[in-house]
Amino acid sequence: MRRFDRRRAELPVTVRAAGNSVEGGIRLDSADLSEGGAFLRSDLLFEIGENLELEIPLPSGQVVKAAGRVVRVSRSLGREALPGMGIEFTKLSLQDRRAIAASLIKAGAAAGTKT
Repeated sequence: MRRFDRRRAELPVTVRAAGNSVEGGIRLDSADLSEGGAFLRSDLLFEIGENLELEIPLPSGQVVKAAGRVVRVSRSLGREALPGMGIEFTKLSLQDRRAIAASLIKAGAAAGTKT
């Protein structure tokens, strides 16, 4: 059972291995987003348990910064399943959590669904 509602999202998420001093990051597309985490589509997969730093630009223009942990990896290559990783947010400020929630409400209203 999920703790947070999630929505489809097409956002370019920048991902870095936690503690990495390299300035660059990998840009991945998110497939689902919630206040608790995200599913990131990618052929490049981190290992379950690996800690990551994420930057998520929201449609409002705000960039959410979060720490997360890989909790699920999908290597599926079929038409119905996309390869990618389930990321659980482990550190997210209250302000960023509220920004994600507001973004999800707006996305739900635009799609004509209820949150």
